[in-house]
Amino acid sequence: MPIPTEPIGSIPRPPELVEAMASGADLESRFDDAVRDTIARFEATGSPVITDGEQAKPSFVTYPLHGLENLAADGLTIPFEDGHTRQLPRLTAGPFRYATYADGYLRRAKEYAHLPVKQAVIAPSALSLIYPEGGIDGYPREQFLADLADEAEADIRRSLDAGAHSVQLDFTEGRLSLKLDPSGGVLRELVRINNSVLERFSDDERRRIGVHTCPGGDRDATHSAQVDYAELLPTLFTLKAGNFYLQLASEQDRPRVLRIVKEHAPAEATTFVGVIDPIDPRVETAEEVRDRVLEAAEVLGVEQLGTCDDCGFSPFGDDTSTSRDTAFAKIRARVEGTKLAAEALGL
Repeated sequence: MPIPTEPIGSIPRPPELVEAMASGADLESRFDDAVRDTIARFEATGSPVITDGEQAKPSFVTYPLHGLENLAADGLTIPFEDGHTRQLPRLTAGPFRYATYADGYLRRAKEYAHLPVKQAVIAPSALSLIYPEGGIDGYPREQFLADLADEAEADIRRSLDAGAHSVQLDFTEGRLSLKLDPSGGVLRELVRINNSVLERFSDDERRRIGVHTCPGGDRDATHSAQVDYAELLPTLFTLKAGNFYLQLASEQDRPRVLRIVKEHAPAEATTFVGVIDPIDPRVETAEEVRDRVLEAAEVLGVEQLGTCDDCGFSPFGDDTSTSRDTAFAKIRARVEGTKLAAEALGL
């Protein structure tokens, strides 16, 4: 495809899987059915790159922690603009190890896929937030961060080795950090943590590694959309990644954001701009998507331009705010609109 286009990750689960998860039934066969159906429907959209829709992930953030016993439930609380919250667990003892690696989800998906599969992983910066402010006796933060970097590297490398088309680090806490600390000190520390992992990969490997940022969609609300993108992007683009996936469709002043991207994005990286708003219940037309792509191309050029959705459609396991039918219709619009833009540009 002349202009690359990729999804971000999650798709709402089928109602029968949602019911089975609520009832406590055996889930493995149901996960298989959901992944098989998700991939078939994804491929039917024409998307050249697909995901498993995160059908078996407990959430995009916490999958590495699923099954760990050295956690408590009273970690950092994330407030959303509509008043609801999500809460991270808190680490209670070391050493820190992943209980689950993302390549397990990838390998399941590749059993059914006929197209390249992208794998999303959680950024180490997000997991750094489970370490308590008061510290842990006998397990200093420096040792925790060293262990976290090793585990995050393994998570990325295992997915690359398993044949992921690309590996995407979910970094939705980047914009949130500026809401919590407008000075930018927390953001710079989060970027430092991520770069301590990304620097371990070769240039060729980093061409298959990207970073996704958005204001955190959940239950049709966000946690940090009021934070000015201009405060985030210059620091975000110091991440040593080959691809950047940027929420953009839902921004009120897209041309302004595009000019900031033009000024700060690394010349060698591909910038995937969001052309679909998962929170908006209305399905965008292919023509609307085309116009958003052309708007971006006018500022950024086309050589390092791609398109994506703003965010996943159910990142915290919210399977009811958006229907599967709506999610796949929006993905089809992204694909068709990107093709229309490429034709209009003579590509």
